[in-house]
Amino acid sequence: MNYFVTGGTGFIGSRLVARLLERGGHVWFLERPREVGHLERQYSRWAAHADRVHPVVGELGEENLGIPADVQRELSGKIDHFFHLAAIYDLAAGAEVQREINVAGTRNTIQFAAAIGAKRFHHMSSIAAAGLYDGVFREDMFEEAINLEDPYFETKHASEGIVREECEVPWRVYRPGIVVGDSRTGEMDKIDGPYHFFKAIQKARSTLPQWMPTIGVEGGRINIVPVDFVVNALDHIAHLDGMDGKCFHLTDPKPRRIGEVLNIFAEAAHAPEMALRVNARMFGFVPSYVWKGLAAFRPVQRMTASLLETLSIPKEMLGFINYPTRFDCRETLAALEGSGIAVPPLRSYAHRLWDYWERNLDPDLHVDRTLGGRIKGRVVVITGASSGIGKAAALKIGEAGAHIALVARTAEKLEETAAQIAGLGGKASIYPCDLADLDACDAMMQQVIADHGHVDVLINNAGRSIRRGIENSFDRFHDFERTMQLNYFGALRTTLGALPSMMERRSGQVINISSIGVLSNAPRFSAYVASKAALDAFTRCAAAEFSHMGIHFTTINMPLVRTPMIAPTKLYDNVPTISPEEAADLIVDAVVHRQKRIATRLGIFAEIAHLLAPRVTELGMNEAYRLFPDSSVSKGEKEKHQPSPEQIALAQFTRGIHW
Repeated sequence: MNYFVTGGTGFIGSRLVARLLERGGHVWFLERPREVGHLERQYSRWAAHADRVHPVVGELGEENLGIPADVQRELSGKIDHFFHLAAIYDLAAGAEVQREINVAGTRNTIQFAAAIGAKRFHHMSSIAAAGLYDGVFREDMFEEAINLEDPYFETKHASEGIVREECEVPWRVYRPGIVVGDSRTGEMDKIDGPYHFFKAIQKARSTLPQWMPTIGVEGGRINIVPVDFVVNALDHIAHLDGMDGKCFHLTDPKPRRIGEVLNIFAEAAHAPEMALRVNARMFGFVPSYVWKGLAAFRPVQRMTASLLETLSIPKEMLGFINYPTRFDCRETLAALEGSGIAVPPLRSYAHRLWDYWERNLDPDLHVDRTLGGRIKGRVVVITGASSGIGKAAALKIGEAGAHIALVARTAEKLEETAAQIAGLGGKASIYPCDLADLDACDAMMQQVIADHGHVDVLINNAGRSIRRGIENSFDRFHDFERTMQLNYFGALRTTLGALPSMMERRSGQVINISSIGVLSNAPRFSAYVASKAALDAFTRCAAAEFSHMGIHFTTINMPLVRTPMIAPTKLYDNVPTISPEEAADLIVDAVVHRQKRIATRLGIFAEIAHLLAPRVTELGMNEAYRLFPDSSVSKGEKEKHQPSPEQIALAQFTRGIHW
């Protein structure tokens, strides 16, 4: 037998072509002009029968598919089965292009099939042709379809209607369910159907332990079928006698509800499952105008859009949560009887679909997550860049291709850092400045803008720490003033200097280096923690104000870092700390991923403990305060205290917290 296939280069079509070639005949397939020379994957699938597969260049949107008359004469009378699979399978595609391909393309295709004298025409429709029919949609139903406002539903229904009414060749129609990857290999070509929820499942897995029960939706029944079933069923039914003029639902006779489907994939992903699933129809008592009013409320729109973007879920998918249609498939089951072709249980192959998605289709795999991809050619201002964390970050970011504006008090040290960046192939400019002098801050930022035109990323790293109990600070109010002056007012001044250029470009990022002490409320660091807490609060407020402008704010609650700032406290020689290079990696992560906050697990635990059990946590911190006395240096004496085993043990247990 000989075959002609439109859509033969697609996900379903290329597998159907391979199946037809196994029958021993020749297959002609429609090849769009832009596909010529770019079908290596498809040809590899057909390699064993390459001598019997023939491309025909044409376009669905043209009369007779734009195929030349001489090719039509060559095909005339040769084609036993004409398969029309080409269409747009995309809920988010525009209405105009869907009508051009799905409707006009189908009309052009049946005219071409008749022109070459094809003996039988097979049309791949979709369950979308039923619209949002409330109830059971049978295979002999068509006109009963309702709620076809969505362009995809409308055009799939219209194209099937054209076949039914205008096709001169004996025809058969097939309506597959939501097609997912191969049940044997998991292979899939795009994100569609249930795959849109995989990112949410992945995020739940990374946030919560697998055993933790969650709450979700129950939803309507969603009909999922693997591509290998669709191809095998289509091939088998197409070659049966006596089936012309019929429609076949290539669907699962026992579809599952959306909540069940998501739980099956959560199990496959080792993610927490929804122990309580709420049926959204229970909210049907709320008048529709209330929902429409909420949906039109701008803050609701922005929050919904942000959440959907974070979870990689298109808004069109929300309309299918309560999908109302079920599909009777008795004609299909009867046609497949004795063939061994059946829809496998989703649970038997869900793990393969998940594994293939996570290895090949996860959107995060295709995003440039390199530092260079984010900041190459950008202007990055780093304060406190002459040593410690700031210098380590400057070297990494400078090597990645950014132009670094190095800010610190000592010009000589800045020149050393700039020379090292140049040695790594980067660019750096130095801006000596005492950030505790607010007028100097303003002048420095004005010079940066004058030199570079704008600031892309500002990293407020410069800071001062004082370890001294309050009882030893009664006559040292200046400790609080100078700490606040640098850690808060200095950072605030540089931020205010950078924001106008970011607003003008509607792009930018401010990264503020805070402390784990803000989360743990570390005793003896009241001056330091208060200044950093003020910076954290400003960051949260600013983020809310500038979110719509594309300006990102990130707070890094940095754990204890071995820098010159902590050197006077000899206790820290015997406690675990991270290196400046490791701290710089946290800054790099912030630049690349633009998180709202970066903190250690211990820091987050300390914050939650203070929230849930403030009195108990306070007592624990008090015990630690009494265990770690003020240093001799803070009293103006030479350091002579050697840490006790108890102190070292607690410091090891609370890794990264300042004591």
